[in-house]
Amino acid sequence: MDTSPLQKLQTAIEPLRQQIIAHPVYGKITDLDDLKIFMQHHVYAVWDFMSLLKSLQNKLTCTQVPWFPVGHADTRFLINEIVVGEEADLDLVGQRKSHFELYLDAMSQAGADLSMQTFVNSLQQNRSFETAFALAQTPAAAQQFVNFTFSRIEEGKSHVLAAIFTFGREDLIPGMFMSLVNDIHKSFPDTVANFKYYLERHIEVDGDHHSHLALQMTALLCGDDAQKWEEAKEAAVASLQARLALWDGVAAALQLQEV
Repeated sequence: MDTSPLQKLQTAIEPLRQQIIAHPVYGKITDLDDLKIFMQHHVYAVWDFMSLLKSLQNKLTCTQVPWFPVGHADTRFLINEIVVGEEADLDLVGQRKSHFELYLDAMSQAGADLSMQTFVNSLQQNRSFETAFALAQTPAAAQQFVNFTFSRIEEGKSHVLAAIFTFGREDLIPGMFMSLVNDIHKSFPDTVANFKYYLERHIEVDGDHHSHLALQMTALLCGDDAQKWEEAKEAAVASLQARLALWDGVAAALQLQEV
């Protein structure tokens, strides 16, 4: 029985997905201090996810004035639907916030280092990524992860960005990690409540509704073009390898803390 290009891509990347889901980093997070180190790395993946999202919106819809219809209405609908959920979700008390802002709230509540805000503020002041990384003392593994994402954004291929967005992101968080967070939450309910909510909300939205929309978007952008499907597969593999490298960096940082 013939399989679709999308199914072939999913089959090709499954071994890497399983490596990420079974990564030893999750088992190294045993207390609140460990969780803070994880968050101080992971927040960069949350932020550049939003940048990837907006890059796709810029390419697949008209975000300039005067307005003109851009691309296919189906891809416009799909990306705009995802943007609404990611950029204006609800926090624990019902206020509208992006998922990045939800994450910063979680870090603040947990007492994690918030130098990520220095990074963002530096970019808002038109400083270079290198300068922003240096000012924020961004972990090397997080720098490499962001640099990978933005190298693909600069290439500007919509089907490649869609593949990275669809296959290399937050739906990779395993149930084991949720169990660890739930255990820490039992001991520190007033410190980890926002992070627990963020994970539950992100997995609920990204792992269900948004993942289906993103799969449709990738399939529409690749269409019947075998070259685009091959490029999408290569990009998906590279994005998963980048996530593995990020998790390796977090694991190394946790190991240093133990020493």
